[in-house]
Amino acid sequence: MIDYFEFQEGSVTVCDKEGIILYMNRKAVNTFGDKVGYNLFSCHPPTAKEKIKQLLATGETNAYTIEKKGIKKIIYQTPWYKDGKIAGLIEYSFPIPFNMPHYVRESS
Repeated sequence: MIDYFEFQEGSVTVCDKEGIILYMNRKAVNTFGDKVGYNLFSCHPPTAKEKIKQLLATGETNAYTIEKKGIKKIIYQTPWYKDGKIAGLIEYSFPIPFNMPHYVRESS
């Protein structure tokens, strides 16, 4: 099977419902080190831990932007499902332009 995330510009990290990291693409490993098998709750401050627990419990999605080392990124955290139940969380972290265009597209 092709690993579509392996050579993306951004980081992709997947954890299970208990927070155990199941997958990290190459960019995530290069950024954070290989944390597969670790619990992601040990990698986050208390407020982030609570937010992640909330996402895993409710199925909500969390999205925000950050700036780190002069690079603006969008962080998108969303649950993944197995057999119709929340099985864990996927976090995407992709660089975006500082002056990113925004378009409103109406349906016709």
